[in-house]
Amino acid sequence: MALGSSALGSSLLQTAGRVLTAPIFITGGYSALTSPGGRVEAAAPTLDAIREYLPVLPEDDELLVRANGGLQLLAGTTMALGIKPRLSALALAGSLVPTTLAGHAFWDMDGADAAAHKTHFSKNVAALGGLLLVAGAQTTKQAAKKAAQKAAKKAQKKALRQG
Repeated sequence: MALGSSALGSSLLQTAGRVLTAPIFITGGYSALTSPGGRVEAAAPTLDAIREYLPVLPEDDELLVRANGGLQLLAGTTMALGIKPRLSALALAGSLVPTTLAGHAFWDMDGADAAAHKTHFSKNVAALGGLLLVAGAQTTKQAAKKAAQKAAKKAQKKALRQG
């Protein structure tokens, strides 16, 4: 009984974590997709740096900001709904890295701006950690299968010792 309740509690916590993490990506993604505004200018230096390694990246910064927003909207929604949550979390994590570097480059700022962006940068790093936890989490079915395999192996060893 303890294993079942532990697995159930873990599953509920994972679901709550996914659902509570997703809205920031859904709302931010929607905003970037529909009104990229100043994000385009903020993203330009980071996108230029990325193009040095990925020269196939389109030159249209607004298109890339909107595409990133669309990705965040879609992956945030699928993660919240529990549709391929691990894949959704990985997509969000991949999207969050350049977003954070472009939007919160506190090391290039001074004073109050630097302090505010350092806080936002840190929050994004924390969100990245949460996304990696979601990406690495086992589903309840996976955990149950693993526990069953371990129990079967243990029982087999015990039977061999007794036989």
